[in-house]
Amino acid sequence: MSDSLSVAARLLSDRRRSGQPGPRLPPDCRPADADSALEIQEAVIARLGERIGGWKCGLPGTEQPIAAPIHAGDCHADSPVPVRGNSVQVEPELAFVLAHDLPARSVPYREAEVDAAIGSIHLALERVGSRYLPAEDTTFPERLADGLSNEGLVIGPAVGMTLARRAATFPLQIAWGGKPRLALDARHPAGLPQAPLYWLVEFLRSRGRTVRAGQPVITGSYAGVVTLPVAETLTLRFGELGVLTVRFESAQ
Repeated sequence: MSDSLSVAARLLSDRRRSGQPGPRLPPDCRPADADSALEIQEAVIARLGERIGGWKCGLPGTEQPIAAPIHAGDCHADSPVPVRGNSVQVEPELAFVLAHDLPARSVPYREAEVDAAIGSIHLALERVGSRYLPAEDTTFPERLADGLSNEGLVIGPAVGMTLARRAATFPLQIAWGGKPRLALDARHPAGLPQAPLYWLVEFLRSRGRTVRAGQPVITGSYAGVVTLPVAETLTLRFGELGVLTVRFESAQ
């Protein structure tokens, strides 16, 4: 890794530790392309002493890859989930968990092979937070280097796999304090939620990487970014798929 990319990784990892976003990276440290951004992603994980706990991905609308590792220490299955501040931004998603590895190989994986490797599908919430200040006008490689604004992942209950694979749309209802608060028309940006998983497996295979058993893969928000309160028991009903209940607590 070049010295300039090492500086970028140091700055982004320091901001993750402190929870304090900052300005754009210095001009000579900004990744110019996706390959440089992916190098920075890996270096940030190494600097933090972390490991890959899962992946976020989406179907790329251009040549730019939409793929970022989720740090294992930021994956939560139990409440309360520690956060900074008095509110939390989340994206309602489905998480695919493989029952066995899909290792790198010389030939592409067929969709049927990926389907056969899926061990469970879960309701999930991606926590969203950038290491850049909101007013900063960053490029896609800069955002990719920052893990596409991933702050963590809440893994909810497993759901029926046949129903989940068909879940292009559903009504999303969110309640807290004993009252319904939000009613949203949830819609997956890729149509079917497993489509980006197929893309991620092939993208990582082409780079000599493995999607490992037990790593949740989220594939796109059904409702954009939703801001929710902390110190409240939140109930999210994903239509017929099921209910995710979570409580966020401020760690400050």
